[in-house]
Amino acid sequence: MSEESQTQPGTTPTTQPRTESHDPAVPEAYAAFMRTGWGEREATVPRHPVTASAAARRARLAEAFPGERLVLPAGTFKVRSNDTDYRFRPDTAHTYYSGNQSTDAVLVLADGDAVLYARPRSSRETDEFFRDRQYGALWAGARPSLEEMSDSLGLEVRHVDELPGALAGTGKTRVHRGVSATVDALVPGDDTLDTDLARVVSEMRLVKDDWEVAELAEACDITTLGFEDSVREWDRVLEYGERWVEGTFFRRARAMGNDIGYDSIVGGGSHATTLHWIENSGPVRPGELILLDMGVEGRNLYTADVTRTLPVSGTFTDLQRDLYELVLAAQERGIAAVRPGAAFLAPHQAAMEVLAHGLSDLGLLPVSAEEALDPDSKVYARWTLHGTSHMLGMDVHDCGRAAPESYTKADLAEGMVLTVEPGLYFQDDDLLVPEELRGIGIRIEDDILVTGDGSRNLSAALPRASHDVEEWMGRLRG
Repeated sequence: MSEESQTQPGTTPTTQPRTESHDPAVPEAYAAFMRTGWGEREATVPRHPVTASAAARRARLAEAFPGERLVLPAGTFKVRSNDTDYRFRPDTAHTYYSGNQSTDAVLVLADGDAVLYARPRSSRETDEFFRDRQYGALWAGARPSLEEMSDSLGLEVRHVDELPGALAGTGKTRVHRGVSATVDALVPGDDTLDTDLARVVSEMRLVKDDWEVAELAEACDITTLGFEDSVREWDRVLEYGERWVEGTFFRRARAMGNDIGYDSIVGGGSHATTLHWIENSGPVRPGELILLDMGVEGRNLYTADVTRTLPVSGTFTDLQRDLYELVLAAQERGIAAVRPGAAFLAPHQAAMEVLAHGLSDLGLLPVSAEEALDPDSKVYARWTLHGTSHMLGMDVHDCGRAAPESYTKADLAEGMVLTVEPGLYFQDDDLLVPEELRGIGIRIEDDILVTGDGSRNLSAALPRASHDVEEWMGRLRG
């Protein structure tokens, strides 16, 4: 069953339910019997806590494009393997402006009105509820009704089958493209119009309100619990390797949040030098370091993004401690640079100055630290590799379509949330570093809120100083 409509409201299906070749035949007698004898299922649902904020966001968005029609789809299922789908996660922009997290829905703003076109649960007078693998209540769980969605989200909600008619006709229309192939096909594309919409919906998320900050703080708190869970099971980590940490953290994310915010990075030994090591299939060996970059996505889709680098044996060696404290000093300098009015790149520049001088002290740079820090050189980046910060919110790399003038080339403002995450990475085949450094990767990352007078570390509950990390690990491991 694809994203296009299956039924007209109140009628029988116009296409067959989504079934598979191995499903048993359904005789008419069986189908007719299944359509009878069911009770009413309409429920009273509370208002979603984001309803008022979402309404204000929609008003601001409509003001940015007066007299235009704006189309923001949620997306649909994606196939994982043959007849199974990935668990659905709606498009961020759609949920930001509507609060809706169900599949196949489309938010349309036009003439000052907002309508959510959604796919409700099917009538028990059709076969969908017991035969359709993607949308049937007996296969995938009951979807809310149109009325339940409207009551929860404070929006007018219509059946998604009415969407083609709503999008027909003239008038300037902008679509948040690349989310729904069905919606993209309904409205002719205009790269200029659509790119501008994508930019604005990203930029509007740059500053978080108090409710959003609370959601991010909660995600960080649950993330802290996930890190603690992993260390408590350290004997199993040593037995099963990186996979055990991945699975342990995922359990906490699913129990208390919606999911993980991104694939966990669990890099033992030299795997820590691969920035996005998500295979997580290696061993965890005493005497080495393990880099854990993990974040919980909360129930309302706000995610944490935290990294700690731990000594597998529970205690840093002298060399590991020296390198770790260098990275920590860089992060501390970067966090200190976060304040309203500071350039977005200020934390990066501050952290890189510390790391470049540290690399110089190690005798690794081919030039002085000052020369290496010159934008025309940056040779120090052989061992630092990435930027120090990115925005954080409903996406782990939030606001990604914002214009550089509003993001990377702009100043920080109160309410922004960004990561500060410097690192040092010595590849195991790097002949320009001493052998004892090869295969060591260290990153320390926290989620920083820009406040009126500076910043607040939302993930400060996880220890960072080397002696605090050792004490924390010792206490949790018992």
